Amino acid sequence: MNAAAWRDANLRWLLAGGALSLVGDQFTLIALPWLVLQITGDALALGFVIALMSVPRAVFILLGGALVDRYSPKHVMMLSKYASVVLLGTLAGLTWGGHASMAVVYVLAFGIGLAQAFAMPSGTAMLPRAVPGPLLGPANGMMMGLRQLALLAGPLLAALLLALAPATAGNVGMRALAVAFAIDCASFILSAWTLAQVRLLDLPGDTGAPAREPVLRSVASGLVAVWRDVPLRTCFLYWGLVSLFVGGALQVALPLLASDTLRSAPAYGVLMGAHGAGTLLGMAGSTLLPRLKAVPFGALLLAADVVAGLLLMPLGGIHATWQGAVLLIVLGLLSGFLQVAIFTWIQRRVAPQMLGRAMSIFLFIFMGLAPLSAAATGWLLQHMSLATLFTACGGTLVACATLAWLWTPMRTIAMTPPATQQD
Repeated sequence: MNAAAWRDANLRWLLAGGALSLVGDQFTLIALPWLVLQITGDALALGFVIALMSVPRAVFILLGGALVDRYSPKHVMMLSKYASVVLLGTLAGLTWGGHASMAVVYVLAFGIGLAQAFAMPSGTAMLPRAVPGPLLGPANGMMMGLRQLALLAGPLLAALLLALAPATAGNVGMRALAVAFAIDCASFILSAWTLAQVRLLDLPGDTGAPAREPVLRSVASGLVAVWRDVPLRTCFLYWGLVSLFVGGALQVALPLLASDTLRSAPAYGVLMGAHGAGTLLGMAGSTLLPRLKAVPFGALLLAADVVAGLLLMPLGGIHATWQGAVLLIVLGLLSGFLQVAIFTWIQRRVAPQMLGRAMSIFLFIFMGLAPLSAAATGWLLQHMSLATLFTACGGTLVACATLAWLWTPMRTIAMTPPATQQD
């Protein structure tokens, strides 16, 4: 842990609030699907609820980024927390009383997804306004490492709550779900309080109150600004290709690997746990970033993607869970290290008054394109084997990284460019 970063009061408040909110979110992510299945027993209804959370998050995230730049990330994040308190409190109360109908669940699921569309860009734009620039790298590593820990521990705590609750009577089981929603609601209340303690910094290049241009025009100006910044545009286009051709496919392929090849539900948990543990170690290793200043950010990114592609190619041919776990631990190491580097690079490059929109575009790339890729993967698997799919995904990643190295300026992009630099 970086001692200088830990001494920063703003970062400590953000870490505390982030831990509370992230763990609380896991309770809802576990309890909401179970609630739907308790009410309907219908997989189609469950899929519709997940879509109602995912679609508004993807559609409105660009709007959320524009509002972050217009009103400040702290203001937008605080409002999203208040909205989440109301939504989850309502869901907890109705579930406790046995009045949670599917119509109510649909409306609240849409509201939760909409709140996330504004919370996500405000969260990613918050850190550069809360900690000094030299601490951004370590702060990102600490925040992302904490997130990974929450993703590992939160579901276990939620599952423990539901496992310990008596389920012999339907009402008692529903009350356990209500407690899970109430815990998430309480986490938002506490994290709103911790956020109120954060004092935003005056940053170089921050022109003060942004112009009150129409919101849609603000979204457009954010897209134009990203497009005009050649390194930013190049990286975003590259990540879009990777998300479209690789990211979504793995969301489908990994569960199938566990069920069709390893024929074990626990094997999927082991694989995902291995990847999560590797990601956490990679984020911890991000403290090495300052020592890699001599290595261009783009070259580091492309080299890591080539290695990742080579590791993906044999994944479809494994015959034992431990083989997949070894490959996924290394993939997680690369992923965790690069996540911190990528977020830090974007936060340092983009001007403060544009950061919310830039981060919303970055998030949209993955939330908007990966589902399309996942849907296409389902169709492709009707015409090719799982082993062929993994080989194709790995080969595609290697090809994308190689072509980007040869034909774009990515390999020369520096780790710490000036925030106002436009090429």
